[in-house]
Amino acid sequence: MTALDPVFLKTPIAHRALHGEGRPENSRAAVRAAVAAGYGIEIDLQPSADGEAMVFHDYDLRRLTGETGVIRTRDAAELGRIALSGGDGEGIPTLREILAIVGGRVPLLVELKDQHGRMGPTDGALEAAAARALAGYTGPLAVMSFNGHAVARMGALRPDIPRGLTTSAFDEALWPHMPEELRARLREAPEFERSGAMFISHEHTDLDRPRVADIRATGVPVLSWTIRSEAEERAARRLAQNVTFEGYRAAVPA
Repeated sequence: MTALDPVFLKTPIAHRALHGEGRPENSRAAVRAAVAAGYGIEIDLQPSADGEAMVFHDYDLRRLTGETGVIRTRDAAELGRIALSGGDGEGIPTLREILAIVGGRVPLLVELKDQHGRMGPTDGALEAAAARALAGYTGPLAVMSFNGHAVARMGALRPDIPRGLTTSAFDEALWPHMPEELRARLREAPEFERSGAMFISHEHTDLDRPRVADIRATGVPVLSWTIRSEAEERAARRLAQNVTFEGYRAAVPA
């Protein structure tokens, strides 16, 4: 099992890359800006209909493009022609395209979005797509997911890539589709040990949770998400070793 590169604990990580005016989230432009600024990069993956890992956060196209419909029902070529809102017309990128842009110059944290809706067993399609795209990539790299089954599957496919569990308070406001019984169970990161995760990335407003403290006490690295101000960063760093940020410029250590 490959350990998490120490650079993930010192270089602030731009959430969905360094998005902002003219640079949509998870876009090529946002990735280029993050590389230029020396930030680490967090991106999200969704599957295309023809088995490509696409860099896109939502299940549906509506919020981030002028289209509607579920992203996994379109093939990669079609998705590549769908312009991201707020950008210069560039389409949805594949993971392969983003890897070519980053080129190992900054740490890259790749989140596989849950396809189950209840964090249950997956069909493996997204994990397989990610594993194919990541073959041969060199540079600081880690993968993670809220879904522990996806984390475990990535471990089976690519045991050489460090993997982590994304964790949360699972409040109803952010997870309205989940029943409280399930949210209560997920708050305690039940899949952490089974998944083989070697780090967690936890919701920054919930970093004082005893379960997080127990994981930290075993020497497991704790990252945090999503930080939106210098004040939030200062608070998060009391309990987490690094931050995933957006909406401001985190300081890059010399």
